[in-house]
Order: sequence, then structure tokens, then C-alpha cells
Amino acid sequence: MKNVRSITNTPAFPVISLFSGGMGLDIGLEKAGLNIAISQDFDKWCVETIRSNKHKAIQGDIRELLESDPSCKFLLDEACLQKEDVFAVVGGPPCQAYSTAGKRKGEDDERGQLYQQFIHVIKEVKPRFFVMENVKGLCSMLIDKGTVFERPLLDEILKEFKQAGYHTVHGVVDAVHYGTPQFRERLVIIGSRDKEAIYLPMPTHFHFHQNQNMRWKTLGEAIFDLKDPGSSASLSPKTLQYLKLVPEGGNWKSLPQNIVEEAMGGAYNSGGGKVGFYRRLSFDEPSPTLVTTPNQKATLLGHPRELRTLSVKEYARIQGFPDDWVFKGSLANCYKQIGNAVPIPLAKAIGEMLMAVALGTSQVHSKRMRGTSVHKEMFTNTEHRKYS
Repeated sequence: MKNVRSITNTPAFPVISLFSGGMGLDIGLEKAGLNIAISQDFDKWCVETIRSNKHKAIQGDIRELLESDPSCKFLLDEACLQKEDVFAVVGGPPCQAYSTAGKRKGEDDERGQLYQQFIHVIKEVKPRFFVMENVKGLCSMLIDKGTVFERPLLDEILKEFKQAGYHTVHGVVDAVHYGTPQFRERLVIIGSRDKEAIYLPMPTHFHFHQNQNMRWKTLGEAIFDLKDPGSSASLSPKTLQYLKLVPEGGNWKSLPQNIVEEAMGGAYNSGGGKVGFYRRLSFDEPSPTLVTTPNQKATLLGHPRELRTLSVKEYARIQGFPDDWVFKGSLANCYKQIGNAVPIPLAKAIGEMLMAVALGTSQVHSKRMRGTSVHKEMFTNTEHRKYS
């Protein structure tokens, strides 16, 4: 599809990508047949990664870029596009302010306001479609909290899109249902300028299914054949001391009872499940959600059998990146780029939906998936392949 050209002599289905990061969303959309005309990110190393993989990128703070050029000409010129050419604008405004793993400052955190710049580009460029993705924590975030003006932030965002003339669908989807070997929930908002019958992509993979190709993908399927896992994040001597006592699929609860309190320290009497402490993953299950630092005490992503964390190459496999994709920057930079990425199989499913609607081949216009909590289940099926 990449060589197809439209009547305006631009690549067919051109896309402007904002907050592109390591290009997980972009790669998935291209696999579906769209063309990423230009990417943008503030982070120097993300931009280096994009350019090293032979894609065009603009580096800069989107707020400053739009302040100096609110017409978005800088995006259009770099992409060699006219406004009427743009098929879609896509992106995931930085989401730490809404993450349930963070302090949830929301709009009080400047990172929580960057969705406004995304909306500005939509209003100015008026693409046929847009895709905005974020953490599911945005769904429960309130603005003007504790006042008579308290209201859901998501409602305000959807209202802005409606005022811009877009029909939208939205929901929380889990990447495991689209062939990603990882439980990873994301809020996806999709908009259509022309009020076309868009929908959230239908799941293609399930916990149990008679067709093994349609079952959830496991960590083992993703990384077991990786001959050289490359570099991984370092672990403290204390973590190594106790992790070597934990079997595949276990965590702190697997430690000998007489040393658990010593191993856990102050966390021993704290609340919560503490499932990430001294955690080893299982080859026979999907990975938990990848974090940007896999060696943290409470969110350890330990290799199933080796005395280390998951490596950068293993991270990339889990997210669906091609083996030859180049990541630039330090080890920490690479983990961050991959850990923040949209899983490529999920992005591909979104792109395939857009293509189906655009080409008039969609057969499920009336079916909209509103998210799922199936990710809470764990494998109990003994027929799943064991790795040795």
C-alpha cells in the first residue's frame, strides 16, 4: 500500500503522528496500510530513534511549536501535505498525570494538559479521522475536583471533539485481545469528521479458543527463540539474593516463610497485593503491563528463569517491534521508549478498522466493543504449551 498515490500525488492514507515516542502506534498503522507522513516528539532520543529508522520527524515541545505556528503549517510542510490530504492525525499525549500508578495530578500536572494541543491540531487540520490513545486512568479523572463544577475530564475532551465536528467512539481495550503477549489496557478515542460508522476494533484473540492461533499469545511465544537477549536493567544485590529463590511465575509469596519479612522490609505490613515484589514472569502467560523501569522493587519484571530482568530486546518483542528496529539512547531511554509505546498489534487493529471504514469494506459498523476486564483472568488451561 505504501507505493499507492492519491490524486494529489501524495502517498495514500497519509497520517500525521504527534507524541510519537518509539513509533509503536505508527508502525502498527503502517502495517494496516496507512502511511506516516510525519512524526513529532519532544524527547531527543525518541526523535533519534524515529530518524534512525528512516522516518521523518519534528523535534520540539508541541506547545511551543503551535504557539509559533497555530496554523500547523510546520507539520503540513514537513509532511508535504495540504490539509485536505490528511487522512488521520494520531497520537497519545503524555499520560503520566492520569496513570493509576502515578500521583494522578491530572490537569494540575503540565503533562496532563497536552491533550489540548492534540485537539488544537484536529480543529486546525480537520483530518478525516483521528485516533487518540491514553491510559485508562483518564476515564476516572475529574476536573475542578471538590467544587460544584466537578466533572469528568473525559467528558470535556469528548465535548471538545464534538464541537470540532467529529463523531467519536471510545472505550478501554486490552492489547492482549489483539495478539499482543501482554495485558495492557488503553483508552482509545477514535473520531470521524464525516460521521462515518467507526467502531473500536473487534477482538481477535481470546483466553480460551478452539483455534490455538486465536488464543492469547504468551510471553514464551514472544521471546523464547531470542538467541541473544542483549542488555537488561541491573538489579541490586538484595534483589538478586532473593530472586534466585523464586520459581517461574512466582513472587515474594514464593520465598521461604522464615525470610519473607526480612526480604520485604517495610512493605511487609503494607496493604495491597504487592504482586510485583520479587516477581518472575511465566513463559505460559502473557506478560504483565510493561513498565518503563523493569527493575523497580514493587514492579519487578524478572525473567522467568534467568537471574535478571526482561531485556530491551525482549521488551521490544513483547510490544511487537520488528527485530531490526533501532532504538537510540541509553538503556533507560530504550526501556522508556518501548514501555510507553502502543503495542503494535493493537495499533494495527485500529488501522485496519480505519481502512475498512474508508474503503467501505467494514461489516461490523453496529458492533462497538466498550472494553473488557477479561485481563483479570489468568491461565488455568493445562493444555498451554510448556517451555523447556
